[in-house]
Amino acid sequence: MAFLMEPEMALERYGSMVYRLALARTRNSADAEDVFQEVFLRLVRSEPRFENEEHLKAWLIHTAVNCGRSLWKSIARRREEPLPPDGELPAREAEENAGVYYSVMRLPPRYRTVIHLFYYEDMPIEEIGRALRISYSAAAKRLSRARELLKRDLMKGEEYEEFSERIQDGGQSPAHSK
Repeated sequence: MAFLMEPEMALERYGSMVYRLALARTRNSADAEDVFQEVFLRLVRSEPRFENEEHLKAWLIHTAVNCGRSLWKSIARRREEPLPPDGELPAREAEENAGVYYSVMRLPPRYRTVIHLFYYEDMPIEEIGRALRISYSAAAKRLSRARELLKRDLMKGEEYEEFSERIQDGGQSPAHSK
């Protein structure tokens, strides 16, 4: 039996997650809005069938990653995009974690995505693997490499001490600690 959810309900439930992921992938709000719109247009146009709500969420994440990748690879995007101005930072990051946020935004897209999904969307590694269509071990390895890259970048600045306090429990976000 197929899982059914109206596109409007999917937009309401997962719209902010898709936008935040698109922003993490594209690094600016205009491109993030384009990716966001493309994801939900594909949902409406293709009318895919899902096994359950987790399958829908994984499809949205995978589609957002692919749309972001396509946008990035386009000829007009071959140059390096600047980091977003302070006004485009999500409020929480702008106030508390601007240094960490900028370090995350400097990561290559594949690492930026797993960091975003794990820490900002509180997704467990298993779910990240399914959403990105990679194995659990590949998702865990990407997360490990992303943390190492962040650590190196943050050690250059004072933000490292704050960041390291957050991951003292083995890199788990509070929602993931057992």
